[in-house]
Amino acid sequence: DALKVVEGKIDNTDGTFETSQKSRAVENSLRGMMLGGVGLEGEQKERFNEIRMNLASLSTSFSNNVLDATKEFSLTVDDASKMEGVPESAKAMWANSHVMYLKSKQEKEGEDKAEEIPEMDAEAGPWRISLDMPSYIAVMSHMKDRSIREQVYKTYLKRASESTEGKNNVPAIYEILQLKQEMAKLLGYKNYADLSLASKMAPSVSSVSELTDLIAAKALPAAEEELEELMEFARENGGDEYSEANLEKLGPWDLTFWSERLKETKFDLREEETRPYFALPAVLDGMFALVKRIFNIEVTAADGETEVWNKDVQFFKVKDVDSGKHIASFFLDPYSRPEDKSGGAWMDVCVGKSEAVGRDTAVAYLTCNGSPPVGDKPSLMTFREVETLFHEFGHGLQHMLTEASVGDVAGINGVEWDAVELPSQFMENWCYDEPTVYGFAKHWETGEPMPKEMFEKLKEQKTYGAGMMSCRQLLFGQLDLELHSNYDAKAGASGEGESVFDVQRRMASTYTPYNMPLPEDRFLCSFSHIFAGGYSAGYYSYKWAEVMSADAFAAFEEVGLENEEKVQEVGLKFRK
Repeated sequence: DALKVVEGKIDNTDGTFETSQKSRAVENSLRGMMLGGVGLEGEQKERFNEIRMNLASLSTSFSNNVLDATKEFSLTVDDASKMEGVPESAKAMWANSHVMYLKSKQEKEGEDKAEEIPEMDAEAGPWRISLDMPSYIAVMSHMKDRSIREQVYKTYLKRASESTEGKNNVPAIYEILQLKQEMAKLLGYKNYADLSLASKMAPSVSSVSELTDLIAAKALPAAEEELEELMEFARENGGDEYSEANLEKLGPWDLTFWSERLKETKFDLREEETRPYFALPAVLDGMFALVKRIFNIEVTAADGETEVWNKDVQFFKVKDVDSGKHIASFFLDPYSRPEDKSGGAWMDVCVGKSEAVGRDTAVAYLTCNGSPPVGDKPSLMTFREVETLFHEFGHGLQHMLTEASVGDVAGINGVEWDAVELPSQFMENWCYDEPTVYGFAKHWETGEPMPKEMFEKLKEQKTYGAGMMSCRQLLFGQLDLELHSNYDAKAGASGEGESVFDVQRRMASTYTPYNMPLPEDRFLCSFSHIFAGGYSAGYYSYKWAEVMSADAFAAFEEVGLENEEKVQEVGLKFRK
């Protein structure tokens, strides 16, 4: 009753920014309190709090199991013939990984067992393959040996499952789903998906499914055509191993490899050819020049002004160009470190802006898992890694450029989860803007700009494989919703109903019928987004926000991307 009284007294009649902040903060807080169980009493309240504690513990153990299982695997290759067709950067990464492993092993064993460690040799090896993302993608994209691809793919897919002793996430999945369902029931919701959507833009599970099916109607036929083209290309170019007599269809470990080969043939461009033009220091300079151009902010290095947790971590300050005011800072941890760092890429809050506690300067963490420097070479990024960096910087900008002074709605706080990806996906669009790209696409040794035909090919590649990629994302989103809405996790855990992997296969039959999961597929055991992150019943947000980000970028296109005055005008509106 007290909450209803407060809710009834929310006043936003004067329409000022200050009042609207407070009004939204109160509305969010009231909803947050209700979703946080403030309306529960007695045994229900005790049980609700117990569930929250259990979920926090399960989330942590889930993540740790995935990280440990990822670190546990390695495959050392010493046969140089296996490296045929593998780009120099990947061979150097694996050769360097082998040397670093030997050094780490030597340190653990002590000086009495020390042996001379050979210098890294990218051409002669040995090469140590791991499951961290840059290594895994390199294997799937470039390793000609089909058996190695299959081994790495299956091991990656089975991380933290029944096959990983002491790190099995299967029981945790069932427990997490049951606890979330119980939590939703305690709060008066039919299921956890309904609870999750209560604080999002999407009005209902059915509305998300409608958008998903609308996209799938276009994406699925395209995906099936793409796969058929890949199969034909592999048969024509893969030799006897890929003949109809020896191979009925491509395995999932073949798709990325042959997709890369077909893309190289179609566009006459190899991903590795672009790396020399995407040195991390230059990419950062170009990205910072872009935000100066459209948001009127200046980003400067401030290394040494604060402590960092690893020598690779960089620190930056953000200033408003007109006033010169220091408005934000951020840490950037750019490289993969499989021994002590989770895979993926993310942005997180270090310090949030809040007038109430006297904090006027937001600070963000930006974490990527890009290709590390090798020898004297700087980090030479793939174009996908460039897009990832722009993506995470977009998240960081939303946090850092906030003008709100009420902490609960400043930065990324209070933003509906299915709108969170808007600024990140918006920033990705600039990776296809010629002035932006030529602000950093220069050869790391010669300084020569990227050839125009190479950039044009990159743009042409943007929609390559879009059918299969869209269907994959749609599957993840709908699988997430199904597990958190209609699925009976208790029956699944006891063996009396569908297993979570049965649900995965059922959903795949709708959204990726051309690429059904293997019987041993345990992808869900490492699906940290929904079991250890904030995307439970919210993974659909990527596609939901993609639609909005396209609209946002269209506003710049409509005034003309070459019209600097208008671009800056729209940029300042978007900043606010």
